[in-house]
Amino acid sequence: MFGWLAGCDLRPAGQIDEARAKAAEALRIACVLLAPVLPESTAKIWAQLGMPGALEDARFSALAWGGLQAGQKIGEITPVFPRVEAKPAIERMKALEVQATERQAALLGKTAPPAAPAGDKIPIEEFTKVDMRVGLVLSAEPVKGANKLMHMKVDIGEPEPRTIVAGIAEAYQPAQLVGRKVVIVANLQPRKLRGIESNGMIVAASLADGQPVLAGFLEEVPVGARLK
Repeated sequence: MFGWLAGCDLRPAGQIDEARAKAAEALRIACVLLAPVLPESTAKIWAQLGMPGALEDARFSALAWGGLQAGQKIGEITPVFPRVEAKPAIERMKALEVQATERQAALLGKTAPPAAPAGDKIPIEEFTKVDMRVGLVLSAEPVKGANKLMHMKVDIGEPEPRTIVAGIAEAYQPAQLVGRKVVIVANLQPRKLRGIESNGMIVAASLADGQPVLAGFLEEVPVGARLK
């Protein structure tokens, strides 16, 4: 809109100029209304509209349509809102999510249990808490906007298939997954990934190059069979 208004005369001499004048007038009123929540951005727009006074001097009580002067010129147009690059923005959002989770846990008096160092032994009771089952992948599709995530429907012998999101999209194509039997950790608390609730975790080996390799079976095993 600013590019369209740039350098124009707000005198309503014709249809185009009248439309520009109305757009500029709408921006003028919006600046006054939004100034309390967007002070810097609205001040820039106010100046670019060529308004003679300071934005902070404008009053709601005097806010009415038709406040622009005839023949007023639009000033130099410069970007008001910087472009947001997707990758760093997503990384920042993930970091903020981790920080928010940690703060929430601290407020509730909860602390995350430390991961057991490699080679440490655990009692059999700890292992038996993990419910691992054989699952059959019914459908698979990459999650939009996430290179690593795959959204799957997996049958583990329950009345309804599980929705599972796993970071395997760079290693496997959907066609390689549909009809494949996999190992699913079935009793994890659900978590949301890119707005999709994942209700389980697929088991895979992590290679030195970071690529996952799904756990599988040499013999035929029924869907829903428990691993123990």
